[in-house]
Amino acid sequence: MTSSRTARALDRFTLAVLCLLAAVAIVVPALNLLLPTSSPLHVPTYLVSLFGKYVCYALLALSIDLIWGYGGILSLGHGAFFALGGYAMGMYLMRQIGTRGVYAHPVLPDFMVFLNWPELPVYWYGFQHFPYALMMVVLVPGALAFVFGWFAFRSRVTGVYLSIITQALTYALMLGFFRNNFGFGGNNGLTDFKDILGFNVQAQGTRAALFAISVLALMLAFLFCRIIVTSKFGKVLIAIRDAEARARFLGYRGEFYKLFVFTLSACMAGIAGALYVPQVGIINPSEFSPANSIEAVIWVAVGGRGTLAGAIIGAVLVNYAKTSFTTGMLAPYWLFLLGGLFVAVTLLLPRGIVGTVRHWSMSSRQRAGAERPAAPALPDPHPAE
Repeated sequence: MTSSRTARALDRFTLAVLCLLAAVAIVVPALNLLLPTSSPLHVPTYLVSLFGKYVCYALLALSIDLIWGYGGILSLGHGAFFALGGYAMGMYLMRQIGTRGVYAHPVLPDFMVFLNWPELPVYWYGFQHFPYALMMVVLVPGALAFVFGWFAFRSRVTGVYLSIITQALTYALMLGFFRNNFGFGGNNGLTDFKDILGFNVQAQGTRAALFAISVLALMLAFLFCRIIVTSKFGKVLIAIRDAEARARFLGYRGEFYKLFVFTLSACMAGIAGALYVPQVGIINPSEFSPANSIEAVIWVAVGGRGTLAGAIIGAVLVNYAKTSFTTGMLAPYWLFLLGGLFVAVTLLLPRGIVGTVRHWSMSSRQRAGAERPAAPALPDPHPAE
């Protein structure tokens, strides 16, 4: 059964995307580590980290496309799950600093020493162990999404009301994490990381390895999402998206399907945040900003909602444009450009980039089939007398 589902998911387009991502995971670190800096093909280490950030954003966009494109759940607060996963990884990285911090305290992070915390809070226990931190990366966003979805979907909150509630959730978390007494560094957040699994996070090899791991995580997430959306579960999810009342009449409990996929999406977003933090070197409450979640939705809309690959393409293209336009004369106008891009895509390319290309391809094949002359009828070998 599992092999048949995988075979259905691995169509030619999916294989092409996976092969392209695998090539990127190999080529970029190789060009960074194996070529001298004088080579025109050498990829600088700062670009490896920048590309790694794009990949983490692509994983976040993929998690949003899974629930929005196939489940009809427009979340404007998915940045909260991304940030929670990032904070879980940041807490592990802070526990690895030890006596190398500014205050050289063997247990307390520097910001706790500065704020005169007498001892380490209970919820920081265990984060000195990498397996425990990995578990929290998935468990904390997943648990929050499960509890939130349990009440929201059972109450049949849908549409714009659900979007507003998710936005309120991330805004409330942002306000909480800005407070120093929460024990997460206040507005400065967590930074000054040293090691991850004993490797220097600033080292060239570590940066390249983190990039390759991020791309591998994106590949696995993309394949897993393809398996889900091409399975019976995915077909039911699409039916619930298009006509939830009719699906419920046929016996499908839509709230359970949406709860499962919403929780899964939050776990994916948490993994994206965990991979993001060691490559960027900081995590602070600004990651909870509702504007970040709205921007992630724009990535999906630009690439193509309900296409999976479109979410990846949209995240990379928009963030590349953001990097380009925020370093020149157009920097003060970037938000206007982003809003104009969203309006233009909504009006001119409502299916997004990938969705529009796919629609054009299907239309051209249908026209070619309609214009192809029909085969001449063969004479009846036994005509009626």
